[in-house]
Amino acid sequence: MGRKLYKKYMICIAVACMGLSACDSWLDVDPSDKYSTDTFWKTEEHANAGIMGCYNALMPWRSLHTMEFDMLTANAMPYNEANGTQAIGKGEHLSTTDLIASLWKNCYTGIGRTNTFIENISTVDMDEKGKNEMIGEAKFLRAFFYLNMVDKFGGVPLITDAPNADEQASLPRNTKEECVTQIIKDLDDAIAVLPETYADTDLGRATKGAALALKARVLLYNSRWAEAAQAAKQVMESGTYQLFEDYRHFFSEANKHNCEVIFNVETKSPEYTTEYDQQIWRLNRPAPLKELVDMYLCTDGKTIEESPLYDPAHPYENRDPRLLKSIVCIGYPYLGKTITSEDVATTGFGVKKYTSYEDDVEVPLVERSAFNFILIRYAEVLLTYAEAQNEASGPDQSVYDAINQLRKRPDINMPEVPKGLTKDQMREVIRRERRIELTFEGLYYSDILRWKTAEKENNGYMHNYEGVEVVKRSFNPERDYLWPIPYNQTVLNPNLEQNPNWD
Repeated sequence: MGRKLYKKYMICIAVACMGLSACDSWLDVDPSDKYSTDTFWKTEEHANAGIMGCYNALMPWRSLHTMEFDMLTANAMPYNEANGTQAIGKGEHLSTTDLIASLWKNCYTGIGRTNTFIENISTVDMDEKGKNEMIGEAKFLRAFFYLNMVDKFGGVPLITDAPNADEQASLPRNTKEECVTQIIKDLDDAIAVLPETYADTDLGRATKGAALALKARVLLYNSRWAEAAQAAKQVMESGTYQLFEDYRHFFSEANKHNCEVIFNVETKSPEYTTEYDQQIWRLNRPAPLKELVDMYLCTDGKTIEESPLYDPAHPYENRDPRLLKSIVCIGYPYLGKTITSEDVATTGFGVKKYTSYEDDVEVPLVERSAFNFILIRYAEVLLTYAEAQNEASGPDQSVYDAINQLRKRPDINMPEVPKGLTKDQMREVIRRERRIELTFEGLYYSDILRWKTAEKENNGYMHNYEGVEVVKRSFNPERDYLWPIPYNQTVLNPNLEQNPNWD
């Protein structure tokens, strides 16, 4: 993080509560504490602090609303019941489950801050171009928070005005379609004014490419295939981003802001750090499951069921290199030693992605680091384009090209996708590629919801490295494709209609 942006982050601590209110409802987010709308919205410094307060609302997406979601699927499991993650994976969650309530709260906190910013920046004395760019940033963030809401809850109260408890605390739900329309409008507004890049002192702020990539994600999640492909293609043709050539070290503090990063949550040591090394390695959270590991192809491009290269006695040999770059396996080096079952006791696997450690170097365990969690990267854009284009037009050459870019990274060098696939066959290739490439990045749970495959993938026992059952997943297709509206919200606001079969 550059010095200028860090200074703004420090200022935003004083105004981060601007989107919070003394009202009991999480829909109510109003400036309070040390500043008021009468004294604060005057100078460009105030505007900078205000927009950083909006970015500050992204902090829960460093892990709570990203890696936790992989532990709801057959990719991984938690070692304990914290956050209610295990309960959701088991189909035992309630409208009081912590992860559900926190997502609702954190999204509306961010929405409240962005609405406050958009309404009040007009009074700030600064140049119009800079003001419009900041409004674009706020609309990008509002779109991000609303997408997270509709993805899990469906339609929610759609609020685009500054917080007003009297008017907003009893609002009913809008339809999902109405929310998505507003999300797309916000992103189109952002795309029109945001810059392609920033100076080093402002890295981490939303760009035109970030807004286009998020728009592509929104359209993909809503099966608007041709539009999603077009938005992704605009990012691809911009020339601003490319795949980073070191898959293992893309996810590292040393390489943050590399050429593949489109949008991330900023950190700075020692003030704004993460606990990835401690949480992921020392606590073995997430703990990968055998179901995920078995999805990695062999180096001939075939599945472990099909390939003559697969040896059950040495199951991690001759596999897609992304396996050992992402996952710690028993019998292989990590932290300067050979890993044993005691090191990864929950399932026999550990997560290597996001950690600071190397395979061949023994170092003291790190308590905190300053790795930026990546919310959008170029690999996802390629996968979005491939899926959307395949669904819209079938597997033309551009679909093959997008997937093969991922496979042909110099340090991956997997075989290209076989020619002559049908649309259905290519669909399965793309879905596997998304699961492998983006594992533990918080997207797979959304994928199985929108693909309507959760009722198959998330029902039944999941296994450790020895094939022993370690957790049972359960998914009710009549209920679980949407989360329940948090209980305290339906109590505070009787106009919030609960999702089907959650009463």
